[in-house]
Amino acid sequence: MKRIALFSIILLAVSGIIKAQDSIVTIQNYDKNDLKISGELLTDERFLLKDKNDWAWNENRLTLKLDKKITDNSKFYSEVWLRNIGLPNLSTSADLYNKGIVDPYNLEIREGYVQMFSFLTKNLDLKIGRQLIIWGTADKLNPTDNLNPYDLENILDFGRHRASDAINMNYYFNSDFSLQGVYIPFFKPANMPVGIFANALNPATELPQGMVLKEYSDNLLMPKYNLAESAVAGGKFKGMVKGVDFSLSYVWGRDGLPFSTKNTFTPVDTLGGININSQLSFARTHIIGADLATSIAGIGFWTEAAAFIPEKDVVMTNDLSVLFPLSPVPVTKDTMLLDKTKPYIKFVVGGDYNFKDGSYLNIQYLHGFIQERGNENLNDYFFLRYEKKFFNEKLTIAPIGGAFIVTDWNKIKNNYAIAYIPQVSYQATDDVEITLAAGLFDGKGDNMFANLKDYNMFMFKLKYCF
Repeated sequence: MKRIALFSIILLAVSGIIKAQDSIVTIQNYDKNDLKISGELLTDERFLLKDKNDWAWNENRLTLKLDKKITDNSKFYSEVWLRNIGLPNLSTSADLYNKGIVDPYNLEIREGYVQMFSFLTKNLDLKIGRQLIIWGTADKLNPTDNLNPYDLENILDFGRHRASDAINMNYYFNSDFSLQGVYIPFFKPANMPVGIFANALNPATELPQGMVLKEYSDNLLMPKYNLAESAVAGGKFKGMVKGVDFSLSYVWGRDGLPFSTKNTFTPVDTLGGININSQLSFARTHIIGADLATSIAGIGFWTEAAAFIPEKDVVMTNDLSVLFPLSPVPVTKDTMLLDKTKPYIKFVVGGDYNFKDGSYLNIQYLHGFIQERGNENLNDYFFLRYEKKFFNEKLTIAPIGGAFIVTDWNKIKNNYAIAYIPQVSYQATDDVEITLAAGLFDGKGDNMFANLKDYNMFMFKLKYCF
């Protein structure tokens, strides 16, 4: 109840700000739409469908969006998240004195930039600040979208990114063709899943026979913050020809997920117990992308692909020297993770259609998910969603939604996963939407969705827009 009361107070404060702003604008004889304040309040709750129905997710998020036209040739935009997220993790009485532990929350500036139109020349637009730069034509799953770091906090929210501090320029040759250039001075890695999803992207540790892992630790080697080491840059040529949207892109960046490039093995007992310390680093990568989208007979089609080319070989070194103290030379074993002469390609193909009876169908095939690198490690994902609207589109039922994943076609019985996510949404008012859904997972083998098979869950969301 306290949490609901807190957000109610915040909403009243926002309403007061809006009214005050309207009054100020009226007094100063400005356009009332100069500063637009909008946003939403989201409640996202989930619990497991087994045992004692433990809570799996708790998030209450207030989104504030500010959009202001500064002059005829410039504008300002920002988006801020104020969140109460997670469940209290209390272990000692001292934690009771820390409000951040008792009631965890955070403040996140999602975007904040100034955009200038007709900068220097009438055909050039310039955007400077924290911004989301979205590339690709597919539905949420975009192999070419590699400028912003992935936001993997909620692994079921596919395709979510965090914004980057960037200089973003768009030059328009005409209404059909444009050229975009982006410079990001600070590299940001992807943030990993939290809560029950924390280990979803972690590969299984394979040890030599007779060894038992007792403790694991790691050191993260971040690139230095200078113009050469931490910078990310990209360019895209975009156009339309005879109803077909297309683009060609290039990114000089880094893989947002780290590679384990050195593992040091240390024995801790005489029974095969070992500790492992890993050095993790982010590989510099060249990414060449292409995409297109069109519509034929009312059916939307899209496809995009990206070739990932490591700037140099990515090698993992296992240092076993401590296990062989009498060896005159260091005992190491190198494993090639990525060969710079062998680019790997991720791609997606999909389509959607709106039927006359109010139903909607979306199908996508993806080769290579976010965390997969190297041609031999790219898996196949088939996504399907069917929904139908009722009662003047107030009620939306999606009885079919989810994915089928294959990690080894030759041994499919032991290398597959199924994610089934049916959903019902009700537009209670023009401002309020209530959603009920379930997440059901099953599978075998080492893949992300199979790792969630013990976490079937019920999900409730309420979203209020203002």
